[in-house]
This record gives sequence, structure tokens and C-alpha cells, in this order.
Amino acid sequence: LPQVARFQLGRSLAPAKKPGKTAFRTERRNSHRPQFAATVRASNRGVVRDPTVNTATNTPETVRIEIGEITRMQRLLQKRLFACLTILVASVAHASTYAGDWIGFRGPGGAGVAEAKNLPVDWDSSKNVVWKKTIPGLGTSMPIVIGSRIYLTSYSGYAESIDEPGDIEKLQRQVICLDRETGEIQWEKSFKAVQPESKYRPGNDSKHGYASSTPTADEKHLYLFFGISGVYCLNLEDGSTVWNTPVGDGTHGWGSATSPILYKDLVIVNASIESQSLNALNKADGKEIWRAEGIRRCWSSPLLVDVDGKQEVVLNIPGKVAGFDPQTGEELWRCDGIDDYICPTVIANDGIVYALGGRRNTAIAVRAGGKGDVTESHVVWRTNKGANVTSPVYVDGNLFWVHDTRGIAYCLNAETGDVL
Repeated sequence: LPQVARFQLGRSLAPAKKPGKTAFRTERRNSHRPQFAATVRASNRGVVRDPTVNTATNTPETVRIEIGEITRMQRLLQKRLFACLTILVASVAHASTYAGDWIGFRGPGGAGVAEAKNLPVDWDSSKNVVWKKTIPGLGTSMPIVIGSRIYLTSYSGYAESIDEPGDIEKLQRQVICLDRETGEIQWEKSFKAVQPESKYRPGNDSKHGYASSTPTADEKHLYLFFGISGVYCLNLEDGSTVWNTPVGDGTHGWGSATSPILYKDLVIVNASIESQSLNALNKADGKEIWRAEGIRRCWSSPLLVDVDGKQEVVLNIPGKVAGFDPQTGEELWRCDGIDDYICPTVIANDGIVYALGGRRNTAIAVRAGGKGDVTESHVVWRTNKGANVTSPVYVDGNLFWVHDTRGIAYCLNAETGDVL
């Protein structure tokens, strides 16, 4: 990796060969794994490059990235222990000084990239750990960080054990708010799951959980997606419910996993599993503003893409990559995509959208901002190197990802699609 640490967030990949090695974490539909967040120490030789931090000083600062330590996670899973939140931090010059917020799935812009230098490359259950907090249940959603607080979700009461999942009627989800510096729980809210939910079954279906969607937030509210239980809006300060809106009643053995995004006064969520649609709700009251239908077998989260002074919602969909008007839901453009179910979320840079997916492994680059079918006019390149579940990152003109089953890391030239 470059000197600047960059991480892809979501599911942990193939086990590291040596204890203590870390791995990228990439988006997947769901996974029965404990949940972690980490805050990693910057040394006194460098500072975090963030506009909210005084870079003129040479004091240790704090940066936060979700990261997984594979062998430890495996041990926790095998022993069926609780999920815990582990934080590694450095002393800070002032308690009110933070290295910036990390909001939504894969952080700012959905890019999965954090600018931070001089980070540690190894840790364990005791080394560099400042605090550790037991949280109720399990989950695979990503913690988000806003000011002095951390917010994350979990599930409990059912499917905490693969061998003995228990009674699905006892399934509930939690939203937990913790103090960023101490790990103390500030508030916790529980929500009984709407039934009938998808059931745990042997084999591949048994890998999913019930808290896989990452929350997002604005200045006052937290927005969450809980599948057929709907979209929730909560007060950031105390977790009280502002509104709850169902977006469909469909379920799947692989569960629900897409994460919401915000555009002006709208909450936009891919409810492919629940209602085969992309939905926009009013942030104030949860009322549906528009719905784009015909989206099937899609576990990908939408992304806002800047193009020609405006924004489009781009979604990686089976058979096509498409851009939508975020204000109306109108499909603006589409190109031939990947003919399979879709899990990876797109990324974008300078108006170019990059998409992966499919069991045959495909990667596509397409210029946003077109109209109608842009397969012939806007597709920049297409290659048979890709991944079925992994979402890529863009770093200094290159695309990076790790294949979800083969244990192969890829680096492609983003301009040409050539494998480097």
C-alpha cells in the first residue's frame, strides 16, 4: 500500500496466513461475523491531513477507520462470543479536537478512502487498545463517527448461533451510541423485527445476519434501513424515533444489506429485496417522494456522483449500470452491465463510474452524464477482471480490490483498465 493508508470497508476477506495480519474489508450482502471499529494512532512524526485539524502543530492526532483483524474475528466466531467494539486511540492535544467525521457506508463520498499517515500496522487484543466495550448482539454494518460520538447497529435474540439460531419471533435490532473517547454507551434503542423475516438455514444462507446496512446522518438525525422493518429516522441526541416508513415486504435468504444515502431533503435507499425498487423518502416525515421500479437481485448501495455541476444517483444493477435524477427518480442513462445478481457498490472519480460484479467477474468504466443508452458512447473500458462481492477503491489513478473468494489482490489502471 502507499504511505497514505487507504481501506476498503465492509466484509473481511480470506484468512491471513500469519496471526496479526490485517485485510481489506469489502461490501458483501451479509455475514455472520462480530462487529469491530478501530481508531488508529498517528505518530508524533506526522499529523492527520483534515481541514478540521490544526496541521501546524506536530502533536499526535486521532484518525478512525473500520478495520478487521481476521484471525481474531475467526476465534470470536468459533467461540460464539459477543460482538465488541474495540478502539485504538492516541492522546489528543484537546479533548474537543477530532480528525473529522466518517458518515455513511464507506465514509465520505462512498469512496472507502481515508487520508492518514504514520498509522500502526499491527495490533492485537491488548496492544494499543485504550478501551473495549461489550455491545449487545452481532452485526456487519459499519460504525459511523460524528463529532464525539460513534453510532452503530446490531441484532440479537435470534441467529446469534449458527447451530442453534433460536426463535425468530425474538429477533430485534439495536442502535447504539457510544462516546468516542471512553466507549461509554450514551444511549441504546431496540426495535422488534417485523415478521416474517428471512430465516437462518444451513449452507450459504446461514452466513447472513440482520444488521448489515450502515447508517447515515445529517446535522440532527440518524437514518437507518432495516429491510422489511423499514427506514428509520432517529434523533442523534437521544435516539428517539422521528418516523419509520416501510419500503416493501419481500425477503431473501441472503438478507438485506443496502445502505441509505442523503440528497438535499431526501433519503434514498435501494429496496431491491423488499420491493424491487429504488426509493426516495422525505427526510422530514418519511413520506415517499418517488420510486424507480424494476430493480431485482441487487444488494448494491446507491452512490451520488458529481457530473457537470450537478449530481446523479448511480446504481449497479443486474444487466446495467444506470444513472437517476435524485430529485425525481427518472432514469437518465444506462449502459450494458453485468448479467448476474449484484453486490458491489460503484465508485466514481472525475465523472467516471467504476463498477464490479458477477460470478464471471467483470469490471466496467463508464462516463456519467449521458442520456438514454450510452453503451456505445460512454463506456470507457470493460474487462474480465473483477469480483462478485467486493467493491473497489480509487487511489492515485488506480483501482484496487481483493477478490472475495480467490484471495487475489488486483490493481488496474483506472484510465485504461489494464492490470498492473
